[in-house]
Amino acid sequence: MHGSRITAVGHYQPAGTLTNEDLAGMVDTSDEWIRSRVGIHSRRIAGPEEPVDELAGHAAAKALASAGLTPADVDMVVVATSTAIDRSPNTAARVAARLGIPGPAALDVNVVCAGFTHALATADHAVRAGSASRVLVIGADKMSEVADWSDRTTCVLVGDGAGAAVVEASAPGAEPGIGPVLWGSVPEMGNAVRIEGTPPRFAQEGQSVYRWATTRLPGFARQACARSGLEPADLAAVVLHQANLRIIEPLAAKIGAVNAVVARDVVESGNTSAASIPLAFSKLVERGEIGTGDPVLLFGFGGNLSYAGQVVRCP
Repeated sequence: MHGSRITAVGHYQPAGTLTNEDLAGMVDTSDEWIRSRVGIHSRRIAGPEEPVDELAGHAAAKALASAGLTPADVDMVVVATSTAIDRSPNTAARVAARLGIPGPAALDVNVVCAGFTHALATADHAVRAGSASRVLVIGADKMSEVADWSDRTTCVLVGDGAGAAVVEASAPGAEPGIGPVLWGSVPEMGNAVRIEGTPPRFAQEGQSVYRWATTRLPGFARQACARSGLEPADLAAVVLHQANLRIIEPLAAKIGAVNAVVARDVVESGNTSAASIPLAFSKLVERGEIGTGDPVLLFGFGGNLSYAGQVVRCP
């Protein structure tokens, strides 16, 4: 058994931008109210002709191109999403069809905002077990499609986008590039974040989520570092689920990653659910804020009150 590593990343956001000023014309809110409570300045919104599998496909194509691979090189596709409207074909199969990937294992993972880190762990386990050699792992969500645009407490949060990573086996004898996952959930509090109903709508109990995230998650994040044999101070970057700047900043501080770049993509992208971690991670790589081999903590949390995190090495 060999470990696995991320060899390339990519991201995609739709062209449509929704500013705080735009939202102030839709609901009883203001730019100052939104910035002070969640830290978001703007977000990208997909059009009705842009389904979630299209967002995912664009991000995946960028990751493949960055890795110097073709669709035929991929034998597994894992998509983390909670906003796919159709139950079948699943989003992974539709992405594979869009890209022309021949005969992959194709599965969706619905763990909402912690979806990408769950999907990444699934890919890592498949490679370690020898059941896959090269995996496309994608987080993609179209939160605008499940938003209640009359609810100012939630509609100001959401955005659309996708991020992707290529996962391959580490070289024999090399240190694994994806560390052991730390994951779990609080099922009895699962209703604190939900996408329910017909049509489905996103809702949450904001104060309950805030207290849980800022009090319980720092310890879990430190455990994820320990499973990789690192201290938080060793991290070059911390990429948390981009839920709310008022959650990200205190959580990052409590983890103790004093030397790390902290991703704050929520400011310009909003909460993109399963897309938020790979989107923010890919941007850090693209801007050169982290370098090849740097240790980065990826930590997702949210819907179902689920969480998952692992330390990865930057491609």
